[in-house]
Amino acid sequence: MKICIVGGVAGGASAATRLRRLDEKAEIVLFEKGEHISYANCGLPYYLGGTIRQRDSLIVTKPELLCKRFRVDVRTRNEVIRINRQEKKIVVRDLKSGTDYEESYDKLILSPGAGPKVPPLPGMHSDGVFTLRNVTDTYRIDDYLLENTPKTAVVVGGGFIGVEMAENLVDRGLSVTLVEYADQVIASLDPEMANILHRHLSEHGVNLMLGTGITGISRDSKGLHAGLTSGEEVDAGLVLLCMGVAPDSHLAKEAGLDLGVNGSIEVNEYYETSDPDIYAVGDAISVTHLVGQTKTLVPLAGPANKQGRTAAENALMGRKVKGSPVQSSSVLKVFDLTAASTGLNEKQLRQMGIPYKKTYVHPQSHASYYPGASPISMKMLFGDDGRILGAQAVGAKGVEKRIDVLAAVIRLGGTVYDLEQLELCYAPPYSSAKDPVNMLGYTAVNILNGDMPVFYAEEVSSLDPQTATMLDVSTPDEILMGTIPGFRSIPLDTLRENLNRLDPEKPVYVTCRVGLRGYLATRILLQNGFRAYNLSGGYRTYSLTGPYTAPAPAESQRLQSVPPHPAVPDAAKPNAGAAGNPVPPMKLLTVDACGLQCPGPIMKVSENMKALKEGGQLCVQATDPAFASDIGVWCQRTGNCLIHTSCEKGIYQVVLQKGDTALHAAQCDLPSAGNDKTMVIFSQDLDKAIASFIIANGAAAMDRRVTMFFTFWGLNILRKPRKVSLKKTFMEKMFSGMMPRGSQKLKLSHMQMGGIGARLIRKLMKDKNVASLEELIASAQQNGVRIVACQMSMDLMGIRKEELIDGVEIGGVATFLGAAETSDTNLFI
Repeated sequence: MKICIVGGVAGGASAATRLRRLDEKAEIVLFEKGEHISYANCGLPYYLGGTIRQRDSLIVTKPELLCKRFRVDVRTRNEVIRINRQEKKIVVRDLKSGTDYEESYDKLILSPGAGPKVPPLPGMHSDGVFTLRNVTDTYRIDDYLLENTPKTAVVVGGGFIGVEMAENLVDRGLSVTLVEYADQVIASLDPEMANILHRHLSEHGVNLMLGTGITGISRDSKGLHAGLTSGEEVDAGLVLLCMGVAPDSHLAKEAGLDLGVNGSIEVNEYYETSDPDIYAVGDAISVTHLVGQTKTLVPLAGPANKQGRTAAENALMGRKVKGSPVQSSSVLKVFDLTAASTGLNEKQLRQMGIPYKKTYVHPQSHASYYPGASPISMKMLFGDDGRILGAQAVGAKGVEKRIDVLAAVIRLGGTVYDLEQLELCYAPPYSSAKDPVNMLGYTAVNILNGDMPVFYAEEVSSLDPQTATMLDVSTPDEILMGTIPGFRSIPLDTLRENLNRLDPEKPVYVTCRVGLRGYLATRILLQNGFRAYNLSGGYRTYSLTGPYTAPAPAESQRLQSVPPHPAVPDAAKPNAGAAGNPVPPMKLLTVDACGLQCPGPIMKVSENMKALKEGGQLCVQATDPAFASDIGVWCQRTGNCLIHTSCEKGIYQVVLQKGDTALHAAQCDLPSAGNDKTMVIFSQDLDKAIASFIIANGAAAMDRRVTMFFTFWGLNILRKPRKVSLKKTFMEKMFSGMMPRGSQKLKLSHMQMGGIGARLIRKLMKDKNVASLEELIASAQQNGVRIVACQMSMDLMGIRKEELIDGVEIGGVATFLGAAETSDTNLFI
């Protein structure tokens, strides 16, 4: 039997070797239009980042080995250009000589793969603009980097390759902007899980631009310029297009074979096409999803290898083997984090109309008392019958191990009840007696059995404090690091003696940091006659919901590396005082909080800060990313100072300084003495806007901290004067289109006179040498006035961050209330 294979790599090469193992006498011919038949396509980004150092390491199997060991006739640089199904022949073009020839077959296996998507926009093929799909692409990009030494790069697309390339270009020393048209990276994750990656990318210096597409690329003597849908333009020395792949199915289409999802090749469970003598595998085919039982595309190496093996067995006709449905198991490295998933996510389940329940847990990767443990954020979706529908996890260690276990349980038709009973390997360096997978099972079964009624972060905004009790059972120190607005504080350990403070007629909605103490509180409440619900995943999951807002430029600088041993950063070392007098050396106390679950790290901080004298410093190492992000709020609330933050390999190091010493005042942004000023700007009237900024600038001139919180109509003061092209719903477009766009369009509250009043007041201000509103806004920003736009109001009014002037912070009620607590004046305008 003669079997021809079109395309190598995962599907084609695995089919060729399986054929030979099963039939020593078969004639096997493999055609590959490129130079390489089997290469590490998943390792290409890591070569460009320098982790893989040798080019030869990318080549998995050379043609010579396939020829000698497996007796496969390998023809590289030979492209199959046509299939003659009637005569069972293919037309092949020798790309080296340019000549065409025919080759007969008994069976044909198509493994053409997929090609990178390149939109029909200006400049997509300019010098310095690349796609990454194979070894040749990799060498071209590497040569360009070596010859041109660009300092900046724009990566378009936040899928697996885009995120991996962003990391590796940063590792190579480039400043990277990652542009993604969706509101998140990595579509296999749900948004709240992806937000963990968003923050981590920003922490490592990636300029993340979500909800933003590309409109074209231009090039001049200064380099490349990427035009964006936001109206902005980003300069770059290199542009990498990572916008996904499309199945390469033109051969099948021209041969009259049936096509499936998005033009992919349609196959049955044996990988037969509509022609029984032609099989197809890999990225070019549509496959059945194990969970949803729908046709989909899964361009991953693992499924392609298995498909090639199965197609080979069926092509020999000695046995009939069914291919397995896919479940989209995947894993990704993002700097110090790992993200993995299997099955369907929440977005997909909603689209398919599949009912589901969900649970979140945030356990440690191994026993917390053994050094090096770090948290894993996990989410599992399951049906009313307990069947597992999908799972996601993000963390520094042990992530893929847990998702692999869950993938196996899904494959074998297991349920959440099975997860409770799984006997997994345990020793303190590797896991806990209750493995994170067991914890998912416990919480899911508690939900199904009614032992833990739950509510979710997206439901918080609909809670009415008039008809429900909202309770945070975290410790007071944890509350200082952040809590959900409107939730009252009763620590878990004092709950029983405070039950009389709760209204038994109202349902009680409970939260803590990660959901565990909330569960305990819920059990206490339920058994005391209350209707109680626990927030699944606690405050940590709540803090991950909603659109991601990139930090201000000063905050998004790449974190410094953690030294091998805790060391005092330069900013924390003794230096001269304000008058040039030496400052006495300060005591530095080091604390290892790695592996501690909340409230462990913050309790360690609180306990040790009490032991320090004024000016003493505390160096804390922790593996909890939430601790690293929230400790700044704790410092502001407690009158201490955050001096230094760094991260390496999932270990966060922070240096804090206690109290109000002279050095503290010189080095830190001191907590307020209680004379801050806060304003809520609700109005869009020109005269009220002018008055607001005059007051703000006056207070700033008196060295007062000023926070201006713009909500509802007041947001229009902060809008850019020009229209920004954004993807919006009809209602968002209609609502935002009816409002004034920017300060120049504002009207007076009185004496508007058909628009003459606003122009008249501006002329009078100019004549009297009074700064214009635009100048007042600029002065306020230069003087350090904090300008905050209300996220909730923006969502309601269809206003996006990209439409606001630069320098505006996005925040919520908690942001305003935090500033108001240290203010002696609060104005509502």
